[in-house]
Amino acid sequence: MASVVDRARALRPGSVLAARFSTPAILCLLTALSLLLRTRQLNAGFWIDEGLSVGIAHHHLASIPGLLHKDGSPPGYYLLLGVWIRVFGDGEQPTHALSLLFTLGSIPLAFAAGRSLFDRPTGLICALIAALDPYLTYYAQETRMYSVEAFLSLVVVLAYVNGIVRASTRWTVVFVISLTAMIYVHNWALFLCVGFAAATLLFVRERLRRFGAAALGVAVLYAPWVSTLLTQVRHTGAPWSTAPSFHDLVLAPGAVFNGDATLMAFLLAGGVGLAAVLRRRGDPERALVLSLLAAAGVAIALAWVGSQISPAWTSRYFAVVLGPLLVVSARGLVRARRLGAFALLAVLFLWSGYLVKDTKENARAVSAALAPFIHPGELVISTQPEQIPLFRYYLGRDVPTATVRFASTLGTVPDPRIFDWRDAIERLRAARPRPTLAALLSSVAPGREFVVVTPVFRDYRAWNARWTKLVWRRSQRWTALLRADPRLRLIRHVVTNEVAIHRNYFKPMEAFVYRRLR
Repeated sequence: MASVVDRARALRPGSVLAARFSTPAILCLLTALSLLLRTRQLNAGFWIDEGLSVGIAHHHLASIPGLLHKDGSPPGYYLLLGVWIRVFGDGEQPTHALSLLFTLGSIPLAFAAGRSLFDRPTGLICALIAALDPYLTYYAQETRMYSVEAFLSLVVVLAYVNGIVRASTRWTVVFVISLTAMIYVHNWALFLCVGFAAATLLFVRERLRRFGAAALGVAVLYAPWVSTLLTQVRHTGAPWSTAPSFHDLVLAPGAVFNGDATLMAFLLAGGVGLAAVLRRRGDPERALVLSLLAAAGVAIALAWVGSQISPAWTSRYFAVVLGPLLVVSARGLVRARRLGAFALLAVLFLWSGYLVKDTKENARAVSAALAPFIHPGELVISTQPEQIPLFRYYLGRDVPTATVRFASTLGTVPDPRIFDWRDAIERLRAARPRPTLAALLSSVAPGREFVVVTPVFRDYRAWNARWTKLVWRRSQRWTALLRADPRLRLIRHVVTNEVAIHRNYFKPMEAFVYRRLR
C-alpha cells in the first residue's frame, strides 16, 4: 500500500517538475515547440533591409568594415552573415536559419539566466517566454541582426550580475566580451552600456571599481570602430524614421513582448510581485532587480532622447534590452504567485493567435513577373533608392548581375549590393528629376526596354519621415515624366495579387516595363 502511495506522490506535477530529468526535458520540449512556431515562414521573401543585409555580406569580408561608412551600422552581424552565406548559401531559408539558430539558443540561455540570477522557477518562466515571445518569433525569420542582439542581451545580463554584482572575475571577462559584441552588432547597445553604468552607480556602488575596469576593457576593444561611428553619426543616421512621442516612450518596454496588452499583463502581475521584493531594503535581490530595471530604463530613455535630436526610433531595435526586461518580468511573475500564474496564462493566450505572415514586401513576386523582361544590359530603375540591393538580389538570379544595370532617382548605382546613406536627403534633393532621367534614358537604345520599380503609395502617413516624404514626392514626379514622354511606350504594368489580398503589406511596390521608341 505504501509503495502505491509513494508512486502516486511521485506523479504529482510538483514532484515531476522537481525530478532531475525534468529541466532538460522541459527545455527540449520548449525548443521543439519554438522550432515549430518559428519555421512557418522561414522561406518568406526578403524586404528592403534583408536585401541590404545579403548585399553587404556578399562583399569581401575584409572590405565590409570600411564599406559601412555608407550604411550606418556596425560590422559584427554582416561579417557573421558573410561567413554564413559562404557556407550555406544566400537564399531566404538559409539566411533566416541563422537568425533562427540564435533564437532557439535563447531558450536554454534564458533559463540559465533566470536560474543563476534568481532560482529554477524563474529560469523556467524565462525559457517559456523566450520560446513563445512573438517578438522573437518574428525576428527568427528575418535576415537581420535582431535575434543575434537579443541572444547577446541575455548573455550580457547573465555576465553582468555574476561578473559585476557578484564579483566573479571569469564572468567579468565574459561581460566585457559579450557587451563589446553587442555594440559591434547594433549601435543601440551603446545606450545599454550607459544603462549598466547608471545601474552600478545607483544600486551596486561597491562594484564601481570592477565595473570601471570592465568598461575600460570594452572601450579598448571598441576603439577601432569609434572613428567610423562618428562619421556615420554625421553623415548617415536614420532619415527614414520620425521622432517618437511620449506615448511611444511609455509603451517602449512592450516592444519585446508584442504589444500593449501583453505589457499591461506583465506590469499588473509583475509589478505586484516586484513590489514585495522592492520593499525589502538590504535584500540582495532588491538591488539586483533595481539594477536591471535601471539598465533597461536608462537605455530606453537615452534612445528616446537621441531620437528627438536625430530620429532613429523603431521597435525592432529594442532587442538590446530584451535580456533585462525578460528576466525581471519572469521574476515578477514568480513573486506574484497566483496572480502571476493567471497573468502568464493570459499572455500565453494572447500569444497563441500570433502568426508571422509573408507580407513584409512583394519584391520577390514582382521580380518573378519581371523575369521575362530582364536581359543582359537591361536597365532597372527604382524610385525608392534603398530598394536597389533587394532587386539586385532577385533580378540577378537568372541573368548575371554584372550585365544588369541598376539606377535610382539619384542616378546610376555603381554598387547595387549596398545603398549609400551618406547625406542621402541632400543628394536626392540635388538630383533633379528631368536631367537625371534624361541621362539614364540616353543609355537605352531605341527599341530596347527598361524597368521602373516604384512603391505603391496607399497611405501617405507611412511616408511621413523626411527621407520617405522626399522619396514619395520624387516618385510621383518621375512617374509623371515617364507617362508624358512621347519617346516611351508602356509594355507591362506589374502589380501582384499580394497587394490586393493583404492590406497590411508593409510597403508594397509595383513595376513598369517601358520600351524606348526613338
